[in-house]
Parts: sequence; C-alpha cells; structure tokens
Amino acid sequence: MRHATEADLDRLDDLLAELRKVPAIRERKRGHFQHRSRAFLHFHADGDDMYADVRLDGVDFSRHRVTTRDEQADLVAAVAAAVEE
Repeated sequence: MRHATEADLDRLDDLLAELRKVPAIRERKRGHFQHRSRAFLHFHADGDDMYADVRLDGVDFSRHRVTTRDEQADLVAAVAAAVEE
C-alpha cells in the first residue's frame, strides 16, 4: 500500500469533485482534505484498488475502499454525515 500519486488521483476525479462540494472540509493539496484545520482524508493505492483514510469519528483514521462508484458514493455520504454541523 502506498500513498496515491497524481495518476492515481486522476482515477478519482469524480470522487474528488463530490468531496469538494462538502462545505465543512477543505482540500489543502490535491487529494488531501482537512476538517477544522486538522488532517481529515487522504488516499492510498494498492494494485488496482484505491482506498481513503478518513477520520469519520474525528479521532482515528479508518480505511475505506473507494475503487467502485458505489464505494465512492458511500464514502461521500459518510463524510457528509461525519462533518455535519
């Protein structure tokens, strides 16, 4: 497992666009998001699979596979719920 490269992130363009619409998080660097000035979400690649590490509980990172469109939609919904104010 390695951190996602620019080429890996290109595969996630639609997911990144959806995450950018969540008002409570901010993309500091492509594919790296913050919530309340704290690292919140970033991506990894493992072979053909993509994963997001995200602090849904506000404390610890948990890893979520985001290779398919359904997995990506699930992540966006979970992120929106986690940062809802």
